[in-house]
Amino acid sequence: MKLFPAEYSDSIYGYDFEGAYLKGKRLVLFDIDNTMVPHGAPADGRSKELIERLKARGFKLCAVSNNGEARVRMFCDEVKVPYVFKAGKPLPSGFLKAVADLEERTETALFFGDQIFTDILGANRAGITSVLVKPVDRSTDEPHIRLKRVLERPVIICFFKHKKLAINEYFS
Repeated sequence: MKLFPAEYSDSIYGYDFEGAYLKGKRLVLFDIDNTMVPHGAPADGRSKELIERLKARGFKLCAVSNNGEARVRMFCDEVKVPYVFKAGKPLPSGFLKAVADLEERTETALFFGDQIFTDILGANRAGITSVLVKPVDRSTDEPHIRLKRVLERPVIICFFKHKKLAINEYFS
C-alpha cells in the first residue's frame, strides 16, 4: 500500500544507519520540520552530530521539503547539505531531483519523514524506501498539519497493526 512506510523508527536519531549502509543504502533524504527538529527550528547539536556521523560513514545527504527556500536554506546551511525546496510532495519529482542531483539511484536511497500523505506517499511513489518517524514535537505543528495528523491516524493505526508493532508510544 502506497500509504504505508517501508519502515518505522521512533526517531531518525535512533535509526540503524550502519545496517542500512551494509544493505547498500548510500543516500539519506529527509524532511526537516518535525523529522529532524521541531517545526521552524534551526539545526541543533543533535541534528548536526547525526549529519556529520552519516557523512563520515559515506552517506550522501539531502533535505527534501515542501517549505520555501528561506526556511530550508536556514537549516541546510547550518548542516552543510544540499536541499530541494518546494518539493511538491507527494509528487515524486522533488525526490527524484534529489536522487539525480546527488548522482544516486532510488534503490540506494532512504527517505525519513513524519507525515503519511506527503512524505511517505511521495517517497513510495518515487520508488524510495520510506521511513516514518514519530514527529519531534507535535505542539509546533501548524493548523493544517494538525488536521492532516487527524486524517493520518487511521492509516498509522492500520500500519502498526499490520506490522504487529506496539502503537502506545506513537500518539503520546
